[in-house]
Amino acid sequence: MTSTESKYLADIYAEWLGRMTAEPEMQLPAMRDLFEQWHLVTGEPTEVTYEEVDADGVPSVWCVPQGCVTDRVVLYTHGGGFVVGSRHTHRKLAGHLAKAIGCRALVVDYRRAPEHPFPAQLDDSVRAYRWLLAQGIEAGHIATSGDSAGGNLAISVALKLREDGDPLPAALLPMSPWLDMEHKGETLESNAATDALVQRPILEGMSTMFLGADGSATDPLANPLYADPAGLPPIFMNVGGHETLLDNAQRFEAMAKRAGVEVRLDVADGMQHVYPFLAGRAPEGDKAVNDMADWVRPKLGLA
Repeated sequence: MTSTESKYLADIYAEWLGRMTAEPEMQLPAMRDLFEQWHLVTGEPTEVTYEEVDADGVPSVWCVPQGCVTDRVVLYTHGGGFVVGSRHTHRKLAGHLAKAIGCRALVVDYRRAPEHPFPAQLDDSVRAYRWLLAQGIEAGHIATSGDSAGGNLAISVALKLREDGDPLPAALLPMSPWLDMEHKGETLESNAATDALVQRPILEGMSTMFLGADGSATDPLANPLYADPAGLPPIFMNVGGHETLLDNAQRFEAMAKRAGVEVRLDVADGMQHVYPFLAGRAPEGDKAVNDMADWVRPKLGLA
């Protein structure tokens, strides 16, 4: 049974989808304003402060839990189809994760499509990672995390670093990752009736804006389902059982296992897209955050 509190996420998603359906010609600024409400889902974490920072030209925000270690960092990339969402919509979720781990989180405000198509989002996220290294943070003390499109980036940042010969992070923590830019997943159809927000037309529109005129839906750095996961750091993913993107995570898990990568996938029955947003509001969100933290602390060298 899902908690009564968890229904809040489905309700707000249904409201957004209804408004977008009623206004099919909704302009991008209005859509971005709509999705700025995302932060309402998450309870404000206690004893966490925030500080705006320029990460080598990439606007970002530090989430700093009281008494945390400062030499371990979660690099957090927000979701929103590469088109909406911001460091402001996701700071509370990143703050909960940082507090549970006992370290800082850096939430990256990468450039968004369609004004800045692929690979701008990846370039900014990699730039922020390298900025952390320049600040003296060891690669083995960094975990990448993110949700939906940001979950894609949590993986593709590691793929790009591997390609360029940079040191890799200690672990990857993608939540409900959106990986399939071709929209071929079976659960895109089979879970269409249970997913309150993420439907094919939305994905098709956002992937078109993300890839732009020159991007390819099969580029491994845009669609990690075409990547070779061999040599990637350990991976922990979670996803809601009601999601249309469920099999994105399942397919990547199978690929990673075949490649010999340590990988764990938690599927939460009855949960919506990026259900960890419910941290501070519903027990399912708190459990997801705590499970990620318990798993990643040893990877970061924390007791």
